[in-house]
Amino acid sequence: MITGSNTAPNDDSFGHEADAMRTVRMLLVDDSPLIQRLVTDRLAAHQIEVRSISSGSLALQEMIDWSPEVVLLDLELPDGDGLNALARIKGRPEIQNIPVIALSASGDTAETVRAFELGAVDYISKPFDIAELRARVRSAVRTYRLFVMLEQRAQIDGLTGLYNRAHFDTRLQQEIAESQRFDTKLSLILCDLDRFKSVNDTFGHPFGDRVLEAFAQILLSGRLSDIACRYGGEEFAVILPRAAVAEAAGVAQRFREAIETVQWNDQQELRITASFGVADISCTEELSNRALVKVADAALYQAKQTGRNRVCVAPHLFESTRRTA
Repeated sequence: MITGSNTAPNDDSFGHEADAMRTVRMLLVDDSPLIQRLVTDRLAAHQIEVRSISSGSLALQEMIDWSPEVVLLDLELPDGDGLNALARIKGRPEIQNIPVIALSASGDTAETVRAFELGAVDYISKPFDIAELRARVRSAVRTYRLFVMLEQRAQIDGLTGLYNRAHFDTRLQQEIAESQRFDTKLSLILCDLDRFKSVNDTFGHPFGDRVLEAFAQILLSGRLSDIACRYGGEEFAVILPRAAVAEAAGVAQRFREAIETVQWNDQQELRITASFGVADISCTEELSNRALVKVADAALYQAKQTGRNRVCVAPHLFESTRRTA
């Protein structure tokens, strides 16, 4: 079986001793130098890495840049109400699920209630016991890691271990936005196993599943930055960030050659082939999922119509030495 290093995420260690020893990333938003030093020093011995900032206005960007697993947010900050900072955090989809523990010395019940309404997962009053703080941080992180694990598994195809269609749609949209923001290349490969129905009909669905699994491993053997997905049935997609169409075509060509040369132990004469359509964002004026998939799919259709077992590129066709399926 071919293996690859750019596999979909897996967090099976959750709940085990190894997970308990993983370093926790915690962002502390508090303007007191004393509290910053106390929390940082006392939690360091318990595998909790603390970054401290004094301003609620900086919390949002720090969370985006660093991706902490928990935030300890003082509700009484010199640059404005901590509740406003909490509201801004919970208003950003990319960070809104990171748990926020509210911290306050006021003892105001209305303030506590409002913090929970805005999405805080816990509340600690000043002065606090460091052991209690550590326990509350660990509890929030355990819940967060479980949420992340379940979210990731919901985006994984059960048979192949690749990302599924739902993840593909979300990730392609994100990569298009990144490409626009930083003016970088972005390519997409759509691929389809040739005459796969006849493989299932002739050799049975268990063998067909083996073929799908083997092809998935081939797609995972590409560049580390690429995102391989099962698009549906025997159709697959690979998102290639920072890759122009020529580079993506080369990747697709290696995939094509790899599946064609797989030896099936119980079917020595069988050769499985695949067809590929390649496009990048320069192939369409509209920068959207729909537009990029459409041109890549047109290239894949061309590969199918012109004999299968080949790579076609939009808007130009790319052919190389091949055996027609």
